[in-house]
Amino acid sequence: MITSPDAVYLIIPAMKELGMSWHEIKSTPRTEVAGLVAAYGIYTSMHSYDGYTPDDISHMAKDRPEVRSQYNKYLTINDNYKIKTGQKKMYKKASFGDVIKGR
Repeated sequence: MITSPDAVYLIIPAMKELGMSWHEIKSTPRTEVAGLVAAYGIYTSMHSYDGYTPDDISHMAKDRPEVRSQYNKYLTINDNYKIKTGQKKMYKKASFGDVIKGR
């Protein structure tokens, strides 16, 4: 069990992050526990940069360049979920030729 991927990827995150007991984990189907843990990971990413402005990100990225890619992932995830929930409309990107032709 110590080297089991299930312990590392499912059981410990479910207990630590989701507050599930050992009994709840064992009585819940594995696919549901995996889905909950995956959803929690997405939720954490969705709210990882809440409250920061683009200027804050620029200042942080000077010392840690990986912050910019993490922030872009945050924006992408939030945009995707806003589109899925109907809070934001998806627009088709026009090609240069379409812009020239006036479409």
